[in-house]
Amino acid sequence: MELGIFIQTPVFKHHREGNPGYEHQKLMQDLEVAIAADKAGFKYLLASEHHFLDEYSHLSANDVVLGYLAHATKQIHLVSAIFNPLPHVIHPAKLAEIVAMLDHVSEGRFEFGTGRGAGSHEILGFLPGMEDLTGTRDIWEDVIAEFPKMWMQDTYEGYEGKYWSLPPRKILPKPYGPGHPAMWYAAGNTSSYEMCARKGLGVLGFSVGAISELDPVIKSYKKGIANAEPIGAFVNDNVLVVSQAMVSEDSAKAEAQALDPDLAYHISNVYRYHDTFPHPPEMPEWPNLVPTTTAAGIPTAREMGMIIGDPDHAIEQLRRWESAGADQVIFGTGAGSHEDLLETIRLMGEHVIPKFHIDPVHRTTRLRHAACGSPAE
Repeated sequence: MELGIFIQTPVFKHHREGNPGYEHQKLMQDLEVAIAADKAGFKYLLASEHHFLDEYSHLSANDVVLGYLAHATKQIHLVSAIFNPLPHVIHPAKLAEIVAMLDHVSEGRFEFGTGRGAGSHEILGFLPGMEDLTGTRDIWEDVIAEFPKMWMQDTYEGYEGKYWSLPPRKILPKPYGPGHPAMWYAAGNTSSYEMCARKGLGVLGFSVGAISELDPVIKSYKKGIANAEPIGAFVNDNVLVVSQAMVSEDSAKAEAQALDPDLAYHISNVYRYHDTFPHPPEMPEWPNLVPTTTAAGIPTAREMGMIIGDPDHAIEQLRRWESAGADQVIFGTGAGSHEDLLETIRLMGEHVIPKFHIDPVHRTTRLRHAACGSPAE
């Protein structure tokens, strides 16, 4: 199992009031988090793309951030989580060019995650004539299989579809190679996992909130992946999940971090905007807020799979995720103390990562190179 970090730059209003430089501070801190994760040995850095989602995420131009990090980091893989490929957001040829360019400037460390956005507030801003998100699945299906063709064909054959078109053209540059970057999809339900498997895509499992929720989607994905008809040059057989980690040499300090009100406020914002996620009845409707975690709630959080403790506890929790079938576990960031987060990253690098990253080569790199008959070293 491999480990990573997820940045999305929340900018909560109660911190920016009276502090006009707070948004810039948070953006710069996320760059610092990514560079620290690279130095600590994390294998993946996921960067979100969100639009119009005040407080929840101000990281909109993640192509700019990933381009910067391609130069500022050395070994970590940089994953768009996501790039939105709907033609109403960006023309597919332009996005294919961006992906290939990031593959070059990172020298093969970029990975192409896609999805349809966080919810109606975000996506209907680009699709004002659409009443709900039902049709966005068809739009995504209309474009996604064309990306490998744009990268692999010397002159792209062109496309005439319902939602976009392009005459035959050379799409330049071609990827750094071999082949093209690993392809992922942000899946929100079991049917999406099945669809990913059929297409040979890796899963960005942002909607898996607990270890107990992983089994049915893992079974669905792994059953389908064996008979995949990949749209790309290779099957990216990976299920990635996102959790939280508060690690300190003093477990009591980690537990105190878990009680930070910003963590609950972040969850409130998840349900504020992600109306495509299941909304448990116990979760209040915005602007009502999720209650701040109390000490009595920490055992439940740990049972779900969150890391709240010392490095030994982190190893135990990650072994649970590993046994459940996760290929990658990525840790969300943004809420809580920046200094505490950097300490978590440092301690994970010193004590936890060496227990899991036995293979120095990324799993996605091995899959990419194997499909092209070249060794990955």
